[in-house]
Amino acid sequence: MAHIGPNGRQGRRARVVALGVLVGFLTLGAVGCGGGGPGTRFDRGGAGGPPGAPGTDFNAQNAENYGAIVENDFHSPLVEPRSTFSSEVNTASYANVRRFLAQQNQLPPRDAVLLAEMVNYFPYSYPAPTGDAPAALALDLAPCPWKPEHKLVRIGVRAKDIPASEMPARNLVFLVDVSGSMEQENRLPLVKKALNLLVDRLTAKDRVSLVTYASGVSLKLTPTAGDRKQTIRDAVAALGAGGSTNGAGGIQLAYETARRGFIEGGANRVILCTDGDFNVGASNQSDLRQLIEKERTSGVYLSVLGFGMGNYKDATLRDLATHGNGQHAYIDSIDEARKVFVEQIGTLVCVAKDVKFQVEFNPARVTAYRLIGYENRVMKAEDFKNDAKDAGDMGAGHTVTALYEIVPAGVKFDLPNVDATKYQKPAKVAVNIEEWLTVKMRYKEPTGEASKELSAVLTGAGAAPMGDDFRFAAAVAEFGLVLRDSPYKGGANLDAVIGRASGALGRDPHGHRAEFVALARKARALTVREKE
Repeated sequence: MAHIGPNGRQGRRARVVALGVLVGFLTLGAVGCGGGGPGTRFDRGGAGGPPGAPGTDFNAQNAENYGAIVENDFHSPLVEPRSTFSSEVNTASYANVRRFLAQQNQLPPRDAVLLAEMVNYFPYSYPAPTGDAPAALALDLAPCPWKPEHKLVRIGVRAKDIPASEMPARNLVFLVDVSGSMEQENRLPLVKKALNLLVDRLTAKDRVSLVTYASGVSLKLTPTAGDRKQTIRDAVAALGAGGSTNGAGGIQLAYETARRGFIEGGANRVILCTDGDFNVGASNQSDLRQLIEKERTSGVYLSVLGFGMGNYKDATLRDLATHGNGQHAYIDSIDEARKVFVEQIGTLVCVAKDVKFQVEFNPARVTAYRLIGYENRVMKAEDFKNDAKDAGDMGAGHTVTALYEIVPAGVKFDLPNVDATKYQKPAKVAVNIEEWLTVKMRYKEPTGEASKELSAVLTGAGAAPMGDDFRFAAAVAEFGLVLRDSPYKGGANLDAVIGRASGALGRDPHGHRAEFVALARKARALTVREKE
């Protein structure tokens, strides 16, 4: 494998990062559709202080952690013609970055900025699938905003929608951390408000259970019909915080409860609500991973809602969700809870599982390519057709976006000399000269075990202006490159981000894109302040 580094190394600016809060959010797909995939590490990635008694100021603790992110390099298609990765529907990083900027008034740590999660926070208007396919591919090519001599490729995927009248029943087991560290207003009280929003969306065919854990574990609500709303609300209202954290015991009881109430053909979920500090019981991440991977084979998935600041364990919860075929995210406000449980309720239902992508680049058009983000989703080329390899899933109405920066043939690029392969017959340039790349997507039906394949080919000059969706996604990626002080950021800057995103708001019914522009302006002000 040839790794082609960027032209020179960018200096990293020194940052003063206050030790405090981590924010994210859970897309409803996170609740509903599996997000498992390869390449994730099951380590905590940092030291965490023990939870204190109720009233302890956890926001003052140096207890957050982030897994180290090593950005993807450029690769030569002469040596590695294919790029393979699992789908990504996690979106926690954007809310985390938002929390640092808007609430903490500071720039985020660079490893809190995950570019794929940032881009995928926002829905995009990709063409809907037709026929029996659960998803559709859309490809675009344009000059790269932060490196105009390069090209930016956008791979867009949209999962099919399911009308509300056809939505299958949901068997939801809420597993709520009620340990002492959850007492603060942005933890258990916010969990309770978020759960009540979901109660509003339940129907008589749905079932809800409630399991809690602290020093011990308890079944607070046996499977209850979704139309018994006051019974569910009363159980939620009775929750109170105190004690240490037996997370593993709670997970075990939650899975047992979910299996007892299992709905064939329905959405069966354990939804973990926690600040992520597992300090009693089987807190070894390897043991938890094995437990969760075993349970997911029953058809019950684990998804994670993160809450709290300062004590939040990002790396732990991200890996729990990944190995449980769910998504990790964080709810930092009642507005974010509304986005999760009201705006995106359709994504509760999985329509395609183990979704993988493989992109093959034409060396006649491409000198080098780089996948932007997805560092913890990269797969081996041979895993693409291996149905035993777990990958991310997609819920109804989900969109997934992936971006590649490519160096067109003929553009000068500082890379080691790479010889053409000796034993592979080169493609006939006359046949393939119009093709930049081919994208293949493999997936399984929600209850199937054999994968199916979709494919699309990207052609064209790539000189036309970007549409609103493409321009906005590029602005979000550029924003992430600046916040990470990425060695691949080229001419990326916050003024360009603000201008590009402001002109690409398009239809923004819930104001999420407008909020992004405000965050970019806040980041620009904080950057100026740092330099003073």
